[in-house]
Amino acid sequence: MATLPSKPVPRILISGGNYDARWIARMAALIVAATGRKRPRLLYLPTAVGDDPAACLRWYERCAGLDVEPLVQRVFIDSLTQTRSWAEVLLGVDGIVASGGNTLNQQAIWRAQGIDRLLRQAWQRGIVLGGASAGGLCWFESGSTDSRPQQLSIVQGLGFLKGSHCPHYDSEPGRRPQYQRLVASAELPAGYACDDGAGLLFEGRRVAQVIAVEAGARVYRVTRRGDRAVERALPLSA
Repeated sequence: MATLPSKPVPRILISGGNYDARWIARMAALIVAATGRKRPRLLYLPTAVGDDPAACLRWYERCAGLDVEPLVQRVFIDSLTQTRSWAEVLLGVDGIVASGGNTLNQQAIWRAQGIDRLLRQAWQRGIVLGGASAGGLCWFESGSTDSRPQQLSIVQGLGFLKGSHCPHYDSEPGRRPQYQRLVASAELPAGYACDDGAGLLFEGRRVAQVIAVEAGARVYRVTRRGDRAVERALPLSA
């Protein structure tokens, strides 16, 4: 009797901020373990930084020395030079990493271009998604953002992951109190807060690993109890 092919496991690997070559290496190792591909194709989406050339260069620098094939896809394109469709690009790689930057602008552009729908297809097909800061926040239903003038506010994400997210929990002074206030008031649903250098691996919508690449960096589950927020540090995975 023929064995049915196993269903791909949707995976998302996020960091609260400051992802580096160690974080990218973890993502590559995850892809190799899941697919058996020895040199995974990792695509960088620098939408949230407006396709900044310096950010694209840093991506290649961070991938140097790793056994990956680094790629970049800009969204500020024209039809004469962009000869491949978004589907051909986004569904033809092993992993997709979203940059940090302005989450609100990133979401608007992705929706206008139909990239949001293709990212969901990629996720469902087992293409590993990830990112840090805005690149981690974007996969949740909602979260805390600095994408608007003057003060931190709420942004809506793609909703692949349930609940809310707060990046830069330890590094930006307003993040922790503002996120707790928003969860306590039910303006944001319960969620996860990540220090810079710490993150989560989701398999489907389940937390599979709690990761730290910086000493002392933590991940927190923040929930609502009555009219207050309750913060609980999650144990790191072995």
